[in-house]
Amino acid sequence: MIRFTIAFLLLTVCIHGFAQSSIDNVLREIEKNNKSLQSEKQYWEAEKLSYRTGLNPENPKAEYDYLPGSPAGAGNQTDMSVTQSFDFPTAYGKRRSVSKEQVQQAEYKFQVTRQEILLEAKLICLELVHRNKLSEQLSQRLQSASKLVEATNQKATLGETNVLDLNKIKLLRLEIKNDLERNEMAVVNLKQKLTELNGNVIPEMNVLTYPVLPTLPVFETLDSLIEANDPIVKVYQQDVTIGAEQVALSKSITLPKLEAGYHYQAILGQRYQGFHIGTSIPLWENKNKVKAQQARLSYSEIQVQEHRIEHHSRNRRVYESHLHWRNTVSEYQELLTASNNEALLTKSFEAGQISLIEYLMEVRYLYDAVERFLSAENELNDTVAVLYKFEL
Repeated sequence: MIRFTIAFLLLTVCIHGFAQSSIDNVLREIEKNNKSLQSEKQYWEAEKLSYRTGLNPENPKAEYDYLPGSPAGAGNQTDMSVTQSFDFPTAYGKRRSVSKEQVQQAEYKFQVTRQEILLEAKLICLELVHRNKLSEQLSQRLQSASKLVEATNQKATLGETNVLDLNKIKLLRLEIKNDLERNEMAVVNLKQKLTELNGNVIPEMNVLTYPVLPTLPVFETLDSLIEANDPIVKVYQQDVTIGAEQVALSKSITLPKLEAGYHYQAILGQRYQGFHIGTSIPLWENKNKVKAQQARLSYSEIQVQEHRIEHHSRNRRVYESHLHWRNTVSEYQELLTASNNEALLTKSFEAGQISLIEYLMEVRYLYDAVERFLSAENELNDTVAVLYKFEL
């Protein structure tokens, strides 16, 4: 039975589940129901609207003055004017350019949050796959240990073994039972985390299986692919683009503002009306604005370079980790296939060919190897999930 289980596990690693994985279905459900994503989406929609405000000229200004004369007979004076102020014409185009880039950056920022939440959910799903496989192993070990306790108990009754040996077997069964219970508690906690991520709605989870692992290209190729598609990178790049547009906008704002309108005046029975034209003299109001935006642009450019170095280093670490776990899984596959001898150990012990101490040492060594194999398999899938986060 144990041999069949090991073979099944190894086959699963090789094909990584011909059965359709339901992890993608869980992620789609969480994307739809997650409250953090819903609030984040509303927040950035509001920010997009704010970025689209203030792009038009100021509201026109209307004034009316009625001034009764004194003393009597001096006549009344009436003044009325309608004026419209304008920034220098190029400023409006620059404002729209800044707004467009800010709206695009808002979308990238939302995608960053979305991918972080979906990656968290995916890693939980992968851990669930690992825990379910471990539960299967522990359940079968518990069955095997229980049968061994029964057999040893019968031998003790017949005087063919002593109580000390029986207690050691019972202790092994107890250890396995406790491991199984702890693992089942971990499964419950993981499912609760998924429920929280799914807006406190229990997600529909069939039997989760590991997704098919892609064949990773060489690091330089994969790193370039990540950089080209990662929204975090695009957020930093947008900072530079927005900064450059804001420098141009600052230069336009420092140019003279314009004012045009209509002016009407009536006094002592005479009327005057005509056009009003004015301009501002750009002396000190916007002093240093261009320099300030240029400094911010330089800061954004350095941030892009800093992030690129940090991101490249992090990608390299995860990639090297992936290679390590891939080799480890392959080595465990080979060793477990060659050393799958629990059934033989049990038969040898029951036949009295090996001592209880020898049996316990060998079987614990085998159990430890299988658990390390399952952990390595989980780590391997985690590294792929992190590297391909940009595809979520």
